[in-house]
Amino acid sequence: MSAADDSDDRLTDTGRVEAFSDGVFAIAVTLLVLDLKEPAHGPGALLDGLIRQWPAYLGYVASFGYVAVIWLNHHQAFSAIKHVDKGVHLANIALLFTTALIPFPTAVLSRAFIDGADSGDARTAVALYAGILAAMCASWLLLFDQVSRRPGRLAEDDVDPRGFAAQRFRAIVGIIAYLAAGVIGVVWSPLIALAVFVVMPAFYAVTVPGMGRRDSTHH
Repeated sequence: MSAADDSDDRLTDTGRVEAFSDGVFAIAVTLLVLDLKEPAHGPGALLDGLIRQWPAYLGYVASFGYVAVIWLNHHQAFSAIKHVDKGVHLANIALLFTTALIPFPTAVLSRAFIDGADSGDARTAVALYAGILAAMCASWLLLFDQVSRRPGRLAEDDVDPRGFAAQRFRAIVGIIAYLAAGVIGVVWSPLIALAVFVVMPAFYAVTVPGMGRRDSTHH
């Protein structure tokens, strides 16, 4: 049965996966800047127009930081993976799908907050942003789960397979935090949800996984 399973699910190296993923990350961060536009203003009112666009700047910083952290996490994860199978491919595609979406809710969020930080549109916007980011965390959970189930086939030989299982906790934290932020933003305060959106990339930056390596002196 094991041999049959292996033949039905061919393993490939990570080169093409990483190259394609890097391309998606690069496009995503490039699209983010397109929402930063010169404000409409009359003579002498440029400064006021620029200040009024503060949600666009905050959204850009938060989302750019998030994509950068995604790239760092992706790089660390795939440095510990030697082969990918269909399950890892699908999980990675889900991750790229949600990453490519980030510029859309970022633009919606910034425009809604410019029109009013406590408006109905702002509440809808934070729910949209929270839902997409929670879905991204779910794709990370799926990716780490796929590798942790078959570390002997997929992970580098010197990598402690428990490291992949441990990273699932970080993904679960993200799912809970973003869903909670979405609920808080809708029923209470969109500004609190926005604060969570800014803090979460910092959390993931500080906790970027260094996948544990086995001591080479032990056999």
